[in-house]
Amino acid sequence: MKKAKKAQFPIRKIIGICLILLFVMGVGVMASNVKLSNVKIILSNGYIMNVTTSKTNISEILNENHIILLPEESVIPSKDSEISDNKTIRITKEEAQTIEVAETSETSANVTVDTLLQSYNAIVEKIETVEEVIPYETITKDVSNNDSNKRETVVQQGKDGLREVTYKVKYQNDIEIERTEIASNIIKEPVNKVIEVRKNITNRSTRSYSATYSNGVWSYSDEEFDLLCAITAQECSSSYEGALAVITCACNRAESTKWARNGADPLSQYKAPGQFCYSIDSYWKRRLNGNYSNAVKQAVKDALNGKRNHNYLSFRSAGYASGEYIGGNVYF
Repeated sequence: MKKAKKAQFPIRKIIGICLILLFVMGVGVMASNVKLSNVKIILSNGYIMNVTTSKTNISEILNENHIILLPEESVIPSKDSEISDNKTIRITKEEAQTIEVAETSETSANVTVDTLLQSYNAIVEKIETVEEVIPYETITKDVSNNDSNKRETVVQQGKDGLREVTYKVKYQNDIEIERTEIASNIIKEPVNKVIEVRKNITNRSTRSYSATYSNGVWSYSDEEFDLLCAITAQECSSSYEGALAVITCACNRAESTKWARNGADPLSQYKAPGQFCYSIDSYWKRRLNGNYSNAVKQAVKDALNGKRNHNYLSFRSAGYASGEYIGGNVYF
């Protein structure tokens, strides 16, 4: 009995070893029947994944690697197809399709970049500082006490202001596409034009000339205009500004209630006793009949049409009074 028991043990051992060998051989055969492939997956953001898989279906490969497509993404080849010979799966977005195709080869990618650089026009940004005019405003004041007989009088001439402005300007193809103000500095404040609506005062003097006034413009006969120019030239003929200052003074008085006693027009003011050279001496007579400069003539014409260069009502020869010096006279 003991000898028979010893003979059975090696047989079971041999059978066990044979079974193990058969199992190992079967696994090896199964492994040899499974084909593994190296696949390149290019994501839409340009990231490249190299994976090893036994799958051949695109959808299965993506699922195996936990890749989920966004709504705007698509796959080349389509996810329902088999992997192509080049073992590449490309995920693209609609807006990036042109760039994605350009990446199919290194040479085509370089050409595309060069072309883009040549056709791209950079935006140039510059800092520019300019001077700009600040327009004056016109203010109208009614001081006529609702009188039906009234007229408009300019009591202060308007003057534009000036400011310095700094801009950030963007250009593309030398064409301005954007301008942004970044700083501003006022160089000169504007002076508002002031118009007063006044009661129209009838000239109390018994004048024999025919001055008319309409919409801020005085009109005289040729003879009367010549007299205005002669008186103006006698008071100041040194320059246009000096002559304009003299006739402006007479116009200011004609529009002022303070000097209404001397008349309601410039020539009446010139001829008022003891005021201008007309009643003081006779030197102005030698300037009649056009014996004055074109500058004087133009100054008188401009003043009768509403132009003024000061708001003063009186003047003296330079050196006899303090005030603003204009053309050899001091105005106050």
